[in-house]
Amino acid sequence: MGPKVKIIKLPFYQYKKYLPLAYSQMLISAFFAREKLDLLHAPANIIPLFYNWPAVVTIHDLAIYKFPEFFPGHKIIKQSLATKILVPNTLNKAKKIIAVSQNTKKDIIDIFGIPEEKIQVVYEGVISHGKNCPNQADFATVSKRYGIKERYLLFVGSLEPRKNIINLVKAFKNYKLTEGDKATNLQLILVGSKGWKNDNIFKTIQEANQILSAKEKDAPIKYLGYLSLAEKLSLIAHALAFIFPSLYEGFGLPVLEAMSMSTPVITSNVSSLPEITGTNGALLINPYKESEIQEAINQIITDEGIREQLAITGYQRAQNFTWQRCAEETLKIYYQTVEK
Repeated sequence: MGPKVKIIKLPFYQYKKYLPLAYSQMLISAFFAREKLDLLHAPANIIPLFYNWPAVVTIHDLAIYKFPEFFPGHKIIKQSLATKILVPNTLNKAKKIIAVSQNTKKDIIDIFGIPEEKIQVVYEGVISHGKNCPNQADFATVSKRYGIKERYLLFVGSLEPRKNIINLVKAFKNYKLTEGDKATNLQLILVGSKGWKNDNIFKTIQEANQILSAKEKDAPIKYLGYLSLAEKLSLIAHALAFIFPSLYEGFGLPVLEAMSMSTPVITSNVSSLPEITGTNGALLINPYKESEIQEAINQIITDEGIREQLAITGYQRAQNFTWQRCAEETLKIYYQTVEK
């Protein structure tokens, strides 16, 4: 940390989860007000409710507004104060709004009617190392621990409806059944925490494995749960392809991480994802069509030239997204806001 950086811990923050949301908002607002800040940056969607001094906010996604059916009822109820009061209040009183993609900017305008000139896009970043990304776990150790073979497709993300795992599993199953020997020993590896509404996801995985295990010794679809960063990086680096058929993303950091490691990517042509990959950085598919996912898998598996090309173009595209650039553009917004 530089000499001008000061870290202040909120004295009550460890008890925040035990406090009513409105009360914790009062405490946070009062704490920041006492600091007499020139500018407050709220980095995750919400400016404290009772804070009425100059502030900037970053909006990462508006999934709960766009696709409420993907969220469990208890979460929607729990988030109702945030979705109905805190976020709208934040967007109206913020001096500037930072959106992490043009798609998120469009969502803010469409859903809340915020003037376009109030919103600036600042992309997130990634540190690009190609296959030699440091801090990877030893792949031989990881593959032995989890029963991973040489050829696998990798998904990283929470297992919830928005991530479209069911269509991915069905497409993979159909590819294996259709292609026979060409698909032998090919695995689909799923990494990430269990989200919500996942009963049908695990049921689909189980049914697919039962069908495919009749032809192969081991179940080819593996859910590994949440892994360490080192293990995750190792799996990304050694995957035949990273496959991410999400139905909605505010940005799409998992896709960018895979591109930065020269791993070929298959991803969706919806929301922010084509904005991040560009036209040549990934194989883009309609996530609602199993047949398109299956065909993309076929292309990746059978065409080494496509894999090599995507490894190059994806890596090149990832160079446009750096944390240095993110920091510089954010700092510029700070100065513009304070000067006004």
